[in-house]
Amino acid sequence: MKELVEVIARSLVDNPDEVVVTETEDEEQIVLNLTVAQDDMGKVIGKQGKIAKAIRTVVRAAGSKGNKKIMVDIQ
Repeated sequence: MKELVEVIARSLVDNPDEVVVTETEDEEQIVLNLTVAQDDMGKVIGKQGKIAKAIRTVVRAAGSKGNKKIMVDIQ
């Protein structure tokens, strides 16, 4: 999942070298923290959060076979 979020985010931003994805896992869920440059934050979130919602939807669909909930946190 980490690689999927990285690929999607790098294709959206102007500074792909500043995209960092960290993964935290516990018993119930996996949290992916996406960090981008401050100038690229709007491109990742999108108008009214539509791009962020789409990223979360794709990641949840890709990880639906697992038993854990997958969350994407954009910072």
